[in-house]
Amino acid sequence: MGRKTTGLLALAFCMATFAVKAQDSNLNFNVQGLGGITTRDIMPFWLRTNQFGSIPLDGPSLSMIGSLKKEYKQSGDKLFDWGTSFEGRANLGQGSNLTLIEGYGKVRLGKFELRAGRSKEIMGLCDTTLTSGSWAVSGTNLGIPEVELSVRDFWTLPWFGQLFAFKGNYAHGWLGTVSMARFIMQDTLLLDSYLHQKSLYGRFGKPAWRIKLYGGFNHQVVWGHEQEYYTEVYTLSPVETYLHVITGTKYSSGYIQDERQGNHLGSIDIGLEYEFEKVRLLLYRQNFFEAGALAHLANIQDGLNGFSIENLHKGDKKGLWNKLLFEFLYTRNQAGEPWSPETGSAYEPYYNHGQYVSGWSYLGTGLGTSFIGTRDYIREDLPAHPVEYFINNRVMAFHFGCDGKVKDLGYLLKASWSKNYGTYRTTDEEQSTNLPDPGSLGVFGEVRQFSGFLELNKELDSGLNLGLIGAFDLGKLYYNSFGLFLKAAYAFNL
Repeated sequence: MGRKTTGLLALAFCMATFAVKAQDSNLNFNVQGLGGITTRDIMPFWLRTNQFGSIPLDGPSLSMIGSLKKEYKQSGDKLFDWGTSFEGRANLGQGSNLTLIEGYGKVRLGKFELRAGRSKEIMGLCDTTLTSGSWAVSGTNLGIPEVELSVRDFWTLPWFGQLFAFKGNYAHGWLGTVSMARFIMQDTLLLDSYLHQKSLYGRFGKPAWRIKLYGGFNHQVVWGHEQEYYTEVYTLSPVETYLHVITGTKYSSGYIQDERQGNHLGSIDIGLEYEFEKVRLLLYRQNFFEAGALAHLANIQDGLNGFSIENLHKGDKKGLWNKLLFEFLYTRNQAGEPWSPETGSAYEPYYNHGQYVSGWSYLGTGLGTSFIGTRDYIREDLPAHPVEYFINNRVMAFHFGCDGKVKDLGYLLKASWSKNYGTYRTTDEEQSTNLPDPGSLGVFGEVRQFSGFLELNKELDSGLNLGLIGAFDLGKLYYNSFGLFLKAAYAFNL
């Protein structure tokens, strides 16, 4: 079944749900129309990043977005409740497409939630509204269809004087057909693959305290059909394979020596929150892991660092800003520097994988931070190695975000500046990666890039929201481009 057919079926189901539940006062409906243009038929960075796959077409285009959502009762005192959400986007321009952006059903029993379908998801400790993109799942791509059991919001434990709280999830997803390379046999297979995902985060500090500490981890694995991939040397049963996937245990048999099953990726996160009289401060850091280098602190230099300030607007005195965000992303190390400790693996080529050809991606687009890029938008004159799907994963980036309101005009501003160094295969720097002839296919060098975004919104008395969205790229990583869109949105409850 193609994506267009899937989208049509989802839209039909959405309309049917709308008709059946039209009398439910807890239903929220939103419709939005956009029209605009991008220069050079290229979509600027911030118009395609962290949009959950809801992206207009290149060049001149028109878009229609519709959503229907039923949330849990606001009181939260019901032991059992249910909700659903559907969102679809239709694009018309140089071609056309219809995409299911979100479509899921959920039920809640106490603090536990069971959800099935496609959701808008960000995984990792960060400021989710203004972030440049979380390491594991940034919200740039469409959500992977999955079944998930979670404690979605922090659950304050009644013991120890409400000093501890936690949240987490456990999910199984379907990635569809993925290309898998077998270097031993010099061939490539197309096999269905799955996603395993889990997370656990804790909070230390009573709800009334000014200061709170956060810590936790998330772990994702792409896996599936190992017996077909490895053939007769693979002796694990499906249950044993799944146990190896969720625990990260290494396996050996024949030519398989000390290999983890699947493509593992995640982050270990820490954070601190402090509430002052007028503002709330959040500091956080995401530490990356893939092949085990973090256990040896070999890539501890790499990470996403964030600093968020939220205006509490106390005393009903509205300021010009609601929230400010500063982030610094560094991924150059990868346990491949000359001084990096021995880890048992040559280095960690972020988001790339020797077995899964398209690495940490879904439907051709990366799932993590968009600063680590594929060939799709990067200038063609910059070198790339044919075995690497992500051709720029050594990055140093600074990011700023702000949202607020000037009189009756709301605004959202994002700006990012980065230095980009390609990969270890396309650099002539001294390294400990044991790669054959690094830089032989060209040297990426140091490439600088600036990308900006501004959205303005005006709420009218009729409930109609009018907006203007602009974004641009300027530098040597992407082709210089500019995009401008007008939007009109209307939301109401049924």
